[in-house]
Amino acid sequence: MQRNGISAKNDATTATWLLTDGLAGNQRQASALALALGRAARHWVLQPQAPWRWLAPRRLPGADRAFGEDFAQALRGERPPLTIGCGRQAALATRLMRSDVTRAVQILDPRIAPSHWDLVIAPEHDGLRGPNVITLLGSLNPVDDLWLAGARKTFPAFGQLPGPRTALLLGGSSAHARFDRAAFDALASRLAAQLDREGGSLLATTSRRTPADTRARLRERLAALPQVSWYEPGEGANPYPGLLGWADRIVCTADSVNMLSEAAATRAPLFVFGIDRVEGRPRRFIDSLLGLRRAHAFDPHLRAYPVTPLRETARVAAEVRRRLSLND
Repeated sequence: MQRNGISAKNDATTATWLLTDGLAGNQRQASALALALGRAARHWVLQPQAPWRWLAPRRLPGADRAFGEDFAQALRGERPPLTIGCGRQAALATRLMRSDVTRAVQILDPRIAPSHWDLVIAPEHDGLRGPNVITLLGSLNPVDDLWLAGARKTFPAFGQLPGPRTALLLGGSSAHARFDRAAFDALASRLAAQLDREGGSLLATTSRRTPADTRARLRERLAALPQVSWYEPGEGANPYPGLLGWADRIVCTADSVNMLSEAAATRAPLFVFGIDRVEGRPRRFIDSLLGLRRAHAFDPHLRAYPVTPLRETARVAAEVRRRLSLND
């Protein structure tokens, strides 16, 4: 178990505990909710042990030892008024934390009855419903006008690049998405043709799901274009916020609900590449974005359209505050 305090207020009686498995997407959602609630936060990165890591969030005998001695001691000590978890492993931890003193909020479908938590926050495309379930389109994220302004201030160099600035957010294959070399080659060709006709700049970032050989091939192909900024994980400070802040339009692969949600929270037109390569719950979310006209399918023209940002986090936080009678 690793504890990672990000606030000066880390006392158990005041800080909200954020419990995740350390995956960036889960940490980001839990942090976004705490930020929207205006609460000081203390991060715990869970390291579940067998057999609980296989069976979470089911509460078997001895589950108080599922995350090591530090967490077991925390359960015996003074608990916070609120704990927020995200992901299946965290669902067991928030369930253990719940008490007369501590309200437990679980983000994402825990795959067992929501009644084990005070509130469960789940994407609409998961289909989870219940009296203590709050649904939202997409995923929780921190993107709003203030966040975007901060991103532009942190990465001012992108603002000097010629427009239109196209942000390219690249993911890869997943349990619900199939992207092969041919798909990425087609994307590169269409983007190259568009920039050749129109000019402007390309700001590209990859993710951990983007295969190394795909990253190398795309980087080589797009390097010939003028005004290309390319980032891969591990190459210094991640400019991802700057890409969203300065983008005149965004092209995003269809595999990541988190990336699509954050792109949809900006004021830039969003174009989704590879829709037909995605199925299941992520496809249902994309269909919702298309139905709301917040996103369009990727096409050779990338024409601008009127945008209403999709910002669910503030609404969800207000509902959490109301239902749990939380003070600001």
